[in-house]
Amino acid sequence: MDNVKRTWFDEWDTNKLYQEMVENCNDCVNPSPVLSKNLQDGIVCGPILKFLDVDYGTNQFRGSIMIITKNHSIAEDGNITIEFIQGPSKQSATAQDASFTNGTLESHLFHTDRLLTDVYRFYRYDLSLKMHPECETMVRYSVNNEFKDYYRFYIPSSETNFNSIAYSCNGFSLSVDTRVFEGSLWFNVLNEHSKIHYNVMLGGGDQIYSDQIKLYCPPVKEWVESKDPIKKYNFKVDENVMTQLREFYLSEYINWYGFGHWKGSTANSKTTQKLFYVAMACIPSINMWDDHDIIDGFGSYSDTFMKTDIFSSIGKVAYEYYMLFQQQVNSLGDVDNERYLEDRSWILGATPGKFITEKAHSIFTRLGPDVSLLSVDCRTERRLSTILTTESYDLIFKRLEEEVQRKKISHLLIMLGIPIAYPRLVWLEWLFSSTLFKPLKWLSKKGYFMPGLVNEFNGDVELLDDMNDHWCAKHHKAERNMLVSRLQDFGAKHGTRITILSGDVHLASIGRFRRSDSVDKNSKEDPRMIANIISSAITNTPPPDGMIKLLQKKNNKRHKFDYKTIEDAVPIFGHESDDANAKRTHDCFYNNRNWSDIIPTKNALGNPYLNNKFHLQLGKYAVPGKITTSGFQYRDGLASRGNSIPYEITERGLIGTIHVEKDTANKNSDTSCYSMPIPELTVSGAKLSHSGMKHMPL
Repeated sequence: MDNVKRTWFDEWDTNKLYQEMVENCNDCVNPSPVLSKNLQDGIVCGPILKFLDVDYGTNQFRGSIMIITKNHSIAEDGNITIEFIQGPSKQSATAQDASFTNGTLESHLFHTDRLLTDVYRFYRYDLSLKMHPECETMVRYSVNNEFKDYYRFYIPSSETNFNSIAYSCNGFSLSVDTRVFEGSLWFNVLNEHSKIHYNVMLGGGDQIYSDQIKLYCPPVKEWVESKDPIKKYNFKVDENVMTQLREFYLSEYINWYGFGHWKGSTANSKTTQKLFYVAMACIPSINMWDDHDIIDGFGSYSDTFMKTDIFSSIGKVAYEYYMLFQQQVNSLGDVDNERYLEDRSWILGATPGKFITEKAHSIFTRLGPDVSLLSVDCRTERRLSTILTTESYDLIFKRLEEEVQRKKISHLLIMLGIPIAYPRLVWLEWLFSSTLFKPLKWLSKKGYFMPGLVNEFNGDVELLDDMNDHWCAKHHKAERNMLVSRLQDFGAKHGTRITILSGDVHLASIGRFRRSDSVDKNSKEDPRMIANIISSAITNTPPPDGMIKLLQKKNNKRHKFDYKTIEDAVPIFGHESDDANAKRTHDCFYNNRNWSDIIPTKNALGNPYLNNKFHLQLGKYAVPGKITTSGFQYRDGLASRGNSIPYEITERGLIGTIHVEKDTANKNSDTSCYSMPIPELTVSGAKLSHSGMKHMPL
């Protein structure tokens, strides 16, 4: 520990330390690490950091660290110790008052599993650390006396809001040719992290891609390949099938979370994302799942199909391992109920989901004295007709009311995996589900025409489950409008700025709700203004240019949410991400890989790297767009040009940035920043009218 203290303030040069770990990120070993004879007993996954919450009454930062071992029992084979040192993150006058503290974390065995002849044990080390009242602190920790460079994380002062990153779609679709992706955006995340100090990492869904269950889990492969629909619907799941389902998810998670290893359906579909597990060891996570954490489209097929024994069993087992790996809790039995059912960060759904048969676990937590996060579980209860029940929404808003009464919420970040402010594709949804498509579907099933047109599960058009997933799908429009209006009402009542974080669609965009007379009026006074930052995918391949053209065309037709609220997208992508900086025609959507961060303006002002990047000027009006060497582009006053609306830089505001990849062939993994100021809401006590809103809930 003395050596760690001596080098405490040394530069953490992530670019130099981890560049080699990007090499061969578009390849992987065979067999997988879990199946390799060379995989030694001991730690096979972790350390993985998880953030729970902060108690601002006592200024205690709460989280946990998870370690998974193979054939190693702490009780029988010796302890796996995690020790920590907490001290000031940088040298300053304030930091002189921040003394160093150290301690040892206690291990808790919360799950034991088996894969073939090997035993895997899940250990959780709970964290409860004091926040300094004035300065950010750094926590360095060791595992079995080894202090790796990336065994560290940063805790803001008790008076400072969190720096957050948000990402989604952290994996590849089955047949993607990964050879074109020679860089890793996790390298870019770490390079930014070393200069900015992110306090939390928000996984917005698809943290792992499990679609290969239909290739590598024998009973599922047999079921998928069956041509007999009756046999398919009546396929029974016995204990042997359940064992194989559990072995699949266990091995896939350890391969991905422990080694960054993934193999798809072709010889050119493979990756090793080593810097993903590095990021998980140095940025505490909050995760919410989506369909690919289970299997493609889960929850958006017909009830008849969803309740089949095999498909519902896939959902139940995927839920178990999502809870184990992403939430660090055991959902089985009652061995971990205090964390699984009673932890104060959860908002439990009203009733268990129809197919997974567990309650939705949404998350509420504070990300600073003025910023909070609501992560909505939109998958556990999901069915074709509903995403969440009305009763579950009521419980969510009841909790929000309780929290805002306890302490003011200036900014509420809401994680919704699927974008909610996004162009409608109603005609495609109608076409794919119409009887006109039946002959083509029959030909596709028989292999005579476009064999990839329909999926192997229930014979629907392959893209229909993606359409049905969307908030604007015909089944979900009323539910969507109810949620948006309730969020606007909550924000207007309490003076809380709502910002939604989404992913899923493999492109970058910022959707927006705003009052219809917002042009030339300060958005600080607009309670209807909600930005939907859409950041996807950090790893997966983007859609073709044709999709971007279609979305831009749909966006050009302004949509009315109600008589006083319009929906559009922010024209933020006016220039290409590469250094040529050419103008882009389709400026509301970008089909390059990306990730995002949300930085409080006050933090950016106090960070030399960020202040030099943005050239922040308080009280000035900045136009959302690409950040060049001169920083934000400013305008005099509130003058707008079409949908290009400037936003005031305010000390209590946030800055949302989407980091867009420049070149997939560049191992440096550089990105360009497209940023938008998000001002606080300065009015409260307003009661909004939603007259004119279509598709009202019954």
